[in-house]
Amino acid sequence: MARLSARLAENAPGGFFVDDSCIDCGACREIAPETFGRSHRRGQSYVTAQPEAGDRELRALMALVACPTASIGTSPKRPLGAALRAFPELLEDDVFSCGWHSEASYGASSYLIVRPAGNVLVDSPRASRPLLERIEGLGGVRTMVLSHRDDVADHAAFARRFRCERVMHAADVGALPIERRITGTEPVALDDDLTVIPVPGHTRGSIALLYREKFLFTGDHLWWDEDDHRLDMGQGVCWYSWPEQLRSLERLRELRFQWVLPGHGQRFRAESPAAMRAAVDEVVRRLVR
Repeated sequence: MARLSARLAENAPGGFFVDDSCIDCGACREIAPETFGRSHRRGQSYVTAQPEAGDRELRALMALVACPTASIGTSPKRPLGAALRAFPELLEDDVFSCGWHSEASYGASSYLIVRPAGNVLVDSPRASRPLLERIEGLGGVRTMVLSHRDDVADHAAFARRFRCERVMHAADVGALPIERRITGTEPVALDDDLTVIPVPGHTRGSIALLYREKFLFTGDHLWWDEDDHRLDMGQGVCWYSWPEQLRSLERLRELRFQWVLPGHGQRFRAESPAAMRAAVDEVVRRLVR
């Protein structure tokens, strides 16, 4: 629970606030950008403008629910029923954002694909009862794709609840009880519309998931930088090999997709696959020497 006594001084006056436990995961800024911004001096989120009643207040409350460290609070307290029911939130077509970010994965985003052939959970959110019940109502989970070792969070709770098969690259498995282990660097088809793309670099076993040649779930490989307003990767958070990560980036140029849905960093939707290809090409030109 956020502490009013630890409220950040940068917060705009009013009922919503962020306290000093914020870890700068960026979830609140993704969910409610009209309310939350980033303090570059502190490296934390804060309330830039108090939300008006209605949709903006609902989205601010959704950010409160999603916050992995319970760093967002209100004074006085607001009812959370509608915000609790808002996740998973539909992004486009049959792809949802799970919300309920987990501190165990440093607040990484996770996603649910609802499909007749069986739902797919990409990385692990917090195993909260409201989220588990909502996912069950949407058909449960058949397959859980874990992009890399950092964002597994509550995977075991989801596996117990839904008896889903967990998919991960063998190089990142370690002691995890993973049912299907991907090997090598070649793409692996999980189904007609699902392909695992190994992208070693951030970790040795990092993978991306391509869905219907439209959605690319990238883990911590590639994301939208909210400050520079461009696709980017982070050498400072590359735990295995930066040269390998750059080679993995170049392989993405051959794929057709329109969305980048990362674990960390912001989501990005290009106007077309061609526009996305141009955005990826810009990253290659900037980073690959």
